[in-house]
Amino acid sequence: MSSVAIKMEELSAVKKKLSFGIPWSEVKEELDSVYRDIGKKAKLKGFRPGKIPRKVIELYFKEQAESDTITNIINKYYWQELEDKGITAISKPEITQEELKENVDFSFTASFETEPQFEPKGYKGIEVEKETILITDKDLEHRLTEIRQMYATMEEVKEERPVINGDFVTIDFAGSLNGESPNELKAENYFLELGSQRFIPGFEEQIVGMKSGEKKSINVTFPEDYQEKKFAGKEVSFAIEIKNIKEKKLPEVDESFIKNFDRYNSLEDLKKDVLKSLEEEGKKLAESNLQENIMQILLKENDIEVPPTLVERQIYYMMADTHKRMTSAGMDEKNAAELSFKMHDKFKEEATKIVKSFLILKTIAQKESFTVEESEIDKHIADLAEKHGRDYQLLKSAYEKEDRRDGLKAELVQKKVFDFIEQHANIKPVEKTGMNPEVK
Repeated sequence: MSSVAIKMEELSAVKKKLSFGIPWSEVKEELDSVYRDIGKKAKLKGFRPGKIPRKVIELYFKEQAESDTITNIINKYYWQELEDKGITAISKPEITQEELKENVDFSFTASFETEPQFEPKGYKGIEVEKETILITDKDLEHRLTEIRQMYATMEEVKEERPVINGDFVTIDFAGSLNGESPNELKAENYFLELGSQRFIPGFEEQIVGMKSGEKKSINVTFPEDYQEKKFAGKEVSFAIEIKNIKEKKLPEVDESFIKNFDRYNSLEDLKKDVLKSLEEEGKKLAESNLQENIMQILLKENDIEVPPTLVERQIYYMMADTHKRMTSAGMDEKNAAELSFKMHDKFKEEATKIVKSFLILKTIAQKESFTVEESEIDKHIADLAEKHGRDYQLLKSAYEKEDRRDGLKAELVQKKVFDFIEQHANIKPVEKTGMNPEVK
């Protein structure tokens, strides 16, 4: 390696370029080795395997031999230099190269991305507020209503009244575009919750006020970014008929309601348990808000450049998660894929923030020498198993089988970072009334 000329350039905080000059003697040695390997395997009429003269091999396999030689040289010197310098490349190298020429040194360059190297700032002595969330009667009522929703029944509306938001209607509809009524715009006995926003804007709103048995025509303009291109931005006329109206009836929260649960003997027991659960959620929310506030301060203090490769990788994870959630909600694979890909640019800002946050926390952990032992990971999994009533060995196997152990390790390291920052912060306690500001 001593006779090889290597130069490193910093193209940016996250991109480097290595330039290599390989002496012809080393190139020739590799080229000869490649020709020997080809000669052992080559089959040419009139020659025994392994006995083909070099000149004949060059005549038939010159292009392959030179290509293999270049690939071998690039891989050998590029990866060796990264190892020698202790550099971790996080992207595939962009290679520029020359052709092989007899008795001429071979040159190539490799550009690649790395994580930024920086001194983390502003993580000690942070001034930040920490909430204490006071659970209110309104919070308790809101949560009890959510529980009642789980035990709600669907009852047909007997009286003759207009449809309102929150009703469940069974409808027939047929859409017409340019005098045609495609199958994609038709349905019979379709069950729809008004106000769910499952249809395009303007559709559900125009059903409100109709009565059972009523027919009506409405016009709706499809969004410009609608997944079915042939309908995007077009005005469609829909013929609608209300077949049936149902409303959700919530059970009263009284002593008879307790019969739905084995663990409660009285209504008071239920309310105490719900209140305890809300208080635990309040503590978690307060801690989450504190960490979010700390992260905003760290992002402002450490305005670092982030590698595009990591941002793209994060966007991919976000699109994959969106695709998974949409298919779980019943959307077909094709539409879910198209919609999730369309989210690429919308995800970029959030993805950049996530990558920046990760790199800042990672760098603080390295500076403060925070590590997580395997025993700590096992203890955390054991705690999770106990908390959620899962079998420890099964849960541990799941983390290992699904390659989630490294992610869990990163989470625990980040927790140590946040704990350290909080211990060295100037925290001002503030009280916040209620879990949900929107609950009046």
